[in-house]
Amino acid sequence: MLEFADIQHTDRETLFVEVILPLAISKNYTYRVPFSLNDSVFIGKRVVVQFGKSKLYTAIIAAVGNQAPEKYEAKYLLDILDDRPVVTGRQLRFWQWLADYYLCNMGEVMNAALPSALKLASETKIELNKDFQVDKSTLHDKEFLITEALEIQNELTVGDIVKLLGQKTVMPILKSMFEKNIINISEEVSERYKPRKRTFLTLNPIYNDPDNLRELFPILEKRAPKQADALLAYIKLARTQKTISKNELIEESGAGDASIRSLIEKEILVAEEKNVSRLYFDEDEFSDNFQLSDTQEQVLNDIKQQFSEKDVVLLHGVTSSGKTQLYIRLIEDMINSGKQVLYLLPEIALTTHIIERLRQYFGGNIGVYHSRFNDNERVEVWQKVLNHEYKVILGARSSVFLPFADLGLIIVDEEHETSYKQFDPAPRYNARDAAIYLGNMYQGKVLLGSATPSFESYYNARTHKYGFAELAERFGGVELPKTEVVSITEELKKKTMQSHFTSVLMDDIKTALANKEQVILFQNRRGYAPLMMCKVCAYTPKCVNCDVSLTFHKSSGKLHCHYCGYKEEAPSICPACGSTHLEYKGFGTEKVEDELSMLLPGARIARMDLDTTRSRNSLQNILNDLEEKKIDILVGTQMVAKGLDFSDVTVIGIINADSLLKYPDYHANERSFQMLAQVSGRAGRRGKQGKVVIQTYDPNHRVIRQVIENDYKDLYFTEMEERKSFKYPPFYRIINLDVKHKSQDILYNQAEYLATELRKNFGDRVIGPEYPLISRIRNYYIKSIMLKFERDVESINRAKAIIKDVITQFQTTKLSKGAIIQADVDPV
Repeated sequence: MLEFADIQHTDRETLFVEVILPLAISKNYTYRVPFSLNDSVFIGKRVVVQFGKSKLYTAIIAAVGNQAPEKYEAKYLLDILDDRPVVTGRQLRFWQWLADYYLCNMGEVMNAALPSALKLASETKIELNKDFQVDKSTLHDKEFLITEALEIQNELTVGDIVKLLGQKTVMPILKSMFEKNIINISEEVSERYKPRKRTFLTLNPIYNDPDNLRELFPILEKRAPKQADALLAYIKLARTQKTISKNELIEESGAGDASIRSLIEKEILVAEEKNVSRLYFDEDEFSDNFQLSDTQEQVLNDIKQQFSEKDVVLLHGVTSSGKTQLYIRLIEDMINSGKQVLYLLPEIALTTHIIERLRQYFGGNIGVYHSRFNDNERVEVWQKVLNHEYKVILGARSSVFLPFADLGLIIVDEEHETSYKQFDPAPRYNARDAAIYLGNMYQGKVLLGSATPSFESYYNARTHKYGFAELAERFGGVELPKTEVVSITEELKKKTMQSHFTSVLMDDIKTALANKEQVILFQNRRGYAPLMMCKVCAYTPKCVNCDVSLTFHKSSGKLHCHYCGYKEEAPSICPACGSTHLEYKGFGTEKVEDELSMLLPGARIARMDLDTTRSRNSLQNILNDLEEKKIDILVGTQMVAKGLDFSDVTVIGIINADSLLKYPDYHANERSFQMLAQVSGRAGRRGKQGKVVIQTYDPNHRVIRQVIENDYKDLYFTEMEERKSFKYPPFYRIINLDVKHKSQDILYNQAEYLATELRKNFGDRVIGPEYPLISRIRNYYIKSIMLKFERDVESINRAKAIIKDVITQFQTTKLSKGAIIQADVDPV
């Protein structure tokens, strides 16, 4: 296929477009272009097409040419949605690389990359934006019909609207209504979009005359002094600001909402409600108000020097060493050179926390992008990046898909984090690795930062594939926290345990509270109790859909499955033997919080886990409360380990380190060290040495000793010997194939057939099929096949091509009916 620019054509020439459909199909599909649209087809534009008998989809033009498909008659595309491409040529190349590397289809990559409002389909849900007042007299006939129908029926699909209007080309109409804020578009309408509105105030023009203003003030001062104060504050603000919001005036004047309302009613001030961007409304120039230490300056120069030789540099900096300040200096250099920067963070939690710090430096130059944004907001960011309005994007893994123009630097903070890996659905990409490819594609630089680098990145640095820089001391000379390991076994013998807390941890918590300091407690399991068991017959409630026991949540009073979301009432009588002797085994964050509130009744305790941070602003509210010292003790899962920086947190308690260490996975020791070191790093930042208490049944465990001594290198060399012996990364590459089916017997035959076919090509590189730790999820039984390959690119690419062929051949057989095959390249 040729690109549009390469084709010389007349109005009556027949053109064909190859499009990417948002479906898991292995080939792009070709459509015929109506003559009237010949001048409008360009690569990267969205088009409306019919696929199958009646389904409509938004597709992306991947190529334009004049060659008709040979095997089928091309249908006409129905319409073009865009005046200019919404996807760039570079993005399409990136999508193709992701599809090839992670063994998936371009349509699956498109689904992950585009906000759903940019990929309308027959099933896409449409609803009225209830916060937007529609003047129906301004609507076109078809817009009016759709609005009327949505007032009667709250929600319609695109297919419903096709039937309502009696035409297939409804998507341009819906696009126009979406842009006017009349409707919301979402694949999941559960997240309602509300445009951010602010009331802005202006002075009634008659009071621009100084004489009228002088007459007004004495009257207000006598009858309504608060209103006089508000008006005076308005005049003061107007000297330095073009726009003044109602909230700003209330804050500046100290007057209440009623006083402002009275000024509006008296027509002294004129109020106008406007939709404003949620993304950033602060256009201040970034400030330059911090100094790097001599060590930081040296490391910064080292990074810059390494970038002259290497495209990727690994920065190994201990916790609280000031890595973020180095990032800021590098970002400033990129902005000054006119290039864009992508700053990746593994967690939305970190994004919301660190954005406040970065905004003071970059103001309106910075945009934020992650999955907690609803669809309209994601489209807004997409368009701003496409229009080059943002110089810096701060985001979670999905921000690698944005339409950058000139990407000069990608920073991957906490590069070791597994949160960068997408698990479901496909593409199962790792944003860190994708960022490295992206940087290469834009001829930009990539900086990987971590206090505990992944072994793969550290190996690449040691073998000189990456550059390497090290920041070995905490900023400001603050000492690393003192770490004390406490044996739970010993304390149980001495009977000094209080619930799940050793006497050492309890004493340190009480001391911190007495000194008006804060505490973070880490327990890597949410819920109240992970297991309910009958003392008589040992019955344990299991999920009806998955092969896991249910976790009790006290807040809901129900048993929850953390894999599929199934819930049921907690029984008071054993359904197996009728006994009333049911007990809870183990404990999660909810139980830690509950028992602490009884042991320390005066303490203000909060919990930060998936259950308490589901709503949009709940996470930020918890962090704000911790910052403002409204929380004394924060109990949390791994969320609390990542990037939080609070000056008064002096004690960190790890309630049960064994839950991390005793996991049957070759990553277990690496992950345990990373988690324990990261959690420990939250203590004693900004000028105070902190204390970390690690509670464990195995105080002599090698990894705990390495954490105490902060000896990453000892961990690395010890683990690498084992990995080399057993052919694990980074010496070998791994591809996992999960085969799923609702029948266990059929699954057995399917997995064995696939493994046999793969062994014909790869011999003993194929391991399995085996049942994974959890062998049934959402009513699908699972068997896993692992393949290990040498590191060289040629052999892995050849292997992927063979795996694709084997899977395709399997899917042509009758045996494959009902099977789901999921490929996971470089699993974590």
